[in-house]
Amino acid sequence: MDVKAIYMKADALLEGHFKLSSGNHSQYYLQSAKVLEDPKTAKQLAEALAVQINASALQIDTVCAPALGGLIAGFALATALDKRSIFAERVNGEMQIRRGFEIKKGERVLVCEDIITTGGSALEAARAIEALGGEVIAFAALANRGFCKRDGSSLERKENCSLPVNKPLFALADFDFEMYAPDNCPLCQAGSEAIKPGSRGN
Repeated sequence: MDVKAIYMKADALLEGHFKLSSGNHSQYYLQSAKVLEDPKTAKQLAEALAVQINASALQIDTVCAPALGGLIAGFALATALDKRSIFAERVNGEMQIRRGFEIKKGERVLVCEDIITTGGSALEAARAIEALGGEVIAFAALANRGFCKRDGSSLERKENCSLPVNKPLFALADFDFEMYAPDNCPLCQAGSEAIKPGSRGN
């Protein structure tokens, strides 16, 4: 599956000057919402990701997605895996499990994002799950920005990956784009202003 071609066809591989959720800057941004607005494409991607996960023989009870970006991907993957779907959301800066969702002690949970960059939000969701007695057994995403090592990839894990080394990351493709700290960003130095994805029509 050519995931890059799918993103490009959906006008979801953006080029410009972007401020990412991590605070870093990048010339490229993956706008997964544009890909997932087509239910057939969402189903296709989730089913391909489910094939990888099923091949691992991991036993999964529930898929949990960090809101907001992971919601559609998480639900689509849960549907493909035929598992329960829940989500975590940030309240006063802290990721929490709310909305009446319950997690049983020892419940085996896979955390699913649309895109894994450093994995910070996914890790926050994992901690919220574990605080309720659940067991996070793996992470998944449609695409991996190349900082964390995904199952089956030749890319090595980078220092700023937040995900635990002892739990697998499943994703369909690596997008290894450069990211820059704001005070060392060549785009800023060239006079460009970073925009936050989701604002200004992006």
